[in-house]
Amino acid sequence: MTLPNFENARVLVVGDVMLDRYWFGEVSRISPEAPVPVVHIGKTEERPGGAANVARNAAALGARVSLLSVAGQDEAGDSLARLMEKEKVKVVLHRDAGLDTTIKLRVIGRQQQLLRIDFETTPGHEVLLNKLNDFERMLSDTDVVILSDYGKGGLKHIGQMIALARAAGKPVLVDPKGEDYERYRGATLLTPNRGEFKQVAGSWKDDAELAGKAQVLRENLALEALLVTRSEEGMTLYRESGTLHEPARAREVYDVSGAGDTVIATLGVMLASGADLAEAVPMANLAASIVVGKLGTAVVSREELAAQI
Repeated sequence: MTLPNFENARVLVVGDVMLDRYWFGEVSRISPEAPVPVVHIGKTEERPGGAANVARNAAALGARVSLLSVAGQDEAGDSLARLMEKEKVKVVLHRDAGLDTTIKLRVIGRQQQLLRIDFETTPGHEVLLNKLNDFERMLSDTDVVILSDYGKGGLKHIGQMIALARAAGKPVLVDPKGEDYERYRGATLLTPNRGEFKQVAGSWKDDAELAGKAQVLRENLALEALLVTRSEEGMTLYRESGTLHEPARAREVYDVSGAGDTVIATLGVMLASGADLAEAVPMANLAASIVVGKLGTAVVSREELAAQI
């Protein structure tokens, strides 16, 4: 594997953004009020999550990244905008006064996640239409489009986005969510994880049955390719020309949250730099093996990737 030059790779990320908050503390006793641990918080952190984490992963590799999304007119939205400025990502963030910015609050004790609390609402129709107009305008200045669907309502017009991007000759990579994959019709590549794919296609007994289900879904949705990320089994790419499997790299797994963001960001940056999918998938697999060794939503730098090749 060789690492291309990513300096001129232009990636547009669109999707559901969120703010990941971490409260770190010590656990020394059980509450007298209920059989739960008492956590004495000693440190807090904030990190961009969802599509924002995809964008910062692409930027960490050295690409020129734009992020288009919706956030609330609130303190969490301000924090998210401020964090993305530091990531060298060009951000177009539509602020909706009727929306609460999605927050995932994780309480960590003894290096283990004890609790996650989610805050979220669905964005309004008008702000999403404004985002669609910006999407059409931003298409001309990108090489690859990544649509990061976390099921929070920010990609209501995803079908139109895919059609617009494909008409402009731009590859479209989609990280899907839910059971309605028809809305992703015509995309270049879908990247479901094993659980997400099983939810849509049903279970399988062996790799041959999995391949059959994957190829049927790929053909039915008019996709160029389907990449199923399979955790400890690696990842498998299904195309009309056949199957490419990348086994998982042996490494201590610390935290898998955000690994899918790293995978699709690496794929997007590789394709934007001129690589094909057969070259991009091994690099995405390598990036995933690095990021699962880090706590929480994290990134892989170009230097880290290069050091592992």
